[in-house]
Amino acid sequence: MSQEIEIKFRLKDLHHLARKLRAEGFRMVTPCTHEMNTLYDLPGGELRARKQLLRLRKYGSVWTLTHKSGTVRARHSSRVELETVVADGRTMDAILRGLGYAPSFRYEKFRAEWSDGKGQVVVDETPIGNFCEIEGPPRWIDSTAKKLGVGAEDYITKNYATLFAEWKHETNNPATEMTFKKSKKPLAKTARRVGHPRTSSRLRGTS
Repeated sequence: MSQEIEIKFRLKDLHHLARKLRAEGFRMVTPCTHEMNTLYDLPGGELRARKQLLRLRKYGSVWTLTHKSGTVRARHSSRVELETVVADGRTMDAILRGLGYAPSFRYEKFRAEWSDGKGQVVVDETPIGNFCEIEGPPRWIDSTAKKLGVGAEDYITKNYATLFAEWKHETNNPATEMTFKKSKKPLAKTARRVGHPRTSSRLRGTS
């Protein structure tokens, strides 16, 4: 069991951020890689009502199952996280459905992972815009954000489901899931060139 502590912020210039990360001693652990996430819930939204999350993720060729609970949103977002690698994602989907769970939301992105050995910074290209997540100890998060030119007023502690709902409201978009096809946003040129990640350097999953 681990504690996930993180913040997001909106990203305008991917290349500028990459230069800053390298200048601050970060190295790219995993290059920009396709990621598909499916959230599951019980009838009536029982998990959502308890502020819990059950997610099946495919990152490149790697499947993981994650449970998150105990969400606290203050300056940073904090959650208890349990995660395990899954050998066969389609079989896990069948197991979850057999237990009474059903997909409740899907979201897609292209993610690159960076680290300085103390925490991680991930860069997400999504159908609703580009975001960066900083995950690690609270003081390290604030210190890293400051190095990247990000102030506390720029911190976002909402998850992607909430950000997607806000985006739908702002754009009057009828999409029901945060995927490039449903949201009708073309894939980034950089993202289309990406292959599978180096699984040996896979970092712990984030939102």
